[in-house]
Amino acid sequence: MRIIDLITDTERPAFSFEVLPPLKGTGIGSLRRTIDSLREFGPKYINITTHRSEYVYKDLGEGIMQRLRIRRRPGTVAVAAAIQREYGIPVVPHILCSGFNREETEYVLLDLQFLGIENILLLRGDKANEDKVFMPAAPDGYSHTTELQWQVNEFNEGRFVDGSPIKEPGAPFCYGVACYPEKHEEALNAETDLMYFKRKVELGASYGVTQLFYDNAAYFHFVDRARKAGIEVPIVPGIKPLSKLSQLQTVPKTFHCNLPEPLAAEAMKCKTDEEAKQLGIEWTTHQCKELIAAGVPSIHFYTVSAVDSIREIARRIY
Repeated sequence: MRIIDLITDTERPAFSFEVLPPLKGTGIGSLRRTIDSLREFGPKYINITTHRSEYVYKDLGEGIMQRLRIRRRPGTVAVAAAIQREYGIPVVPHILCSGFNREETEYVLLDLQFLGIENILLLRGDKANEDKVFMPAAPDGYSHTTELQWQVNEFNEGRFVDGSPIKEPGAPFCYGVACYPEKHEEALNAETDLMYFKRKVELGASYGVTQLFYDNAAYFHFVDRARKAGIEVPIVPGIKPLSKLSQLQTVPKTFHCNLPEPLAAEAMKCKTDEEAKQLGIEWTTHQCKELIAAGVPSIHFYTVSAVDSIREIARRIY
């Protein structure tokens, strides 16, 4: 079933969450524990992140270093298939520009289609650690989500990336894209950022899911501006509770989001991880209740380091 139908055909805002494929060689046990912990709340779908390859250097001795390209979290397609088979919950694998060329993307689309997976989330992704600015993976790679959308749209219409016809086209993919209540870090200004989101919707995105935020006013203002700009697709709030002391500094810096003054004031009082975790639960519970009262179509949770907190928050609001 298409995600757009799952988040609009429900009496209460849909519950969904994002998981990471396990680190290479660690097995799928921790991922199962995450899903088992949260499935009682009836998730409408589960997102699975994708991670680009990165370069590491191996010391061969005598001053010689070998540059190696590795993927620390492979297996997005396999994980998606395993979740769908084992739990019967719709899955949404991420597909990135970052680290992938057109041929690799095409094979991912084919594999997902063979598996009967019809929902994907299209993202540019982060730049490589060694790059100062975002760079495509290859000369035929993509720099923007809109370029990736073009390939998926062509695939949906029965054409491979080289223009040749697909003899037996499958069901078209339904896809969402990212949006940013507090502006993407590289956007020149908020209006330019909104323009890019509108372009992604015009190209076929069925919905948007936001970068995490802690100030509902920023989300409400963003949605209001989007509607005035003619963007009518659902805009799903992405939520991540603070869960440990270090995140009070790292989360705003990493995700380029602000802590509203009341949250910041309470955060400065926290002395332990447990205090920060409880603050995150209380703040996010209030945040979600306010979003639900405002009629959001869905709430999407980012689970990294926050599964227990999300479970408690979901218990209070679903």
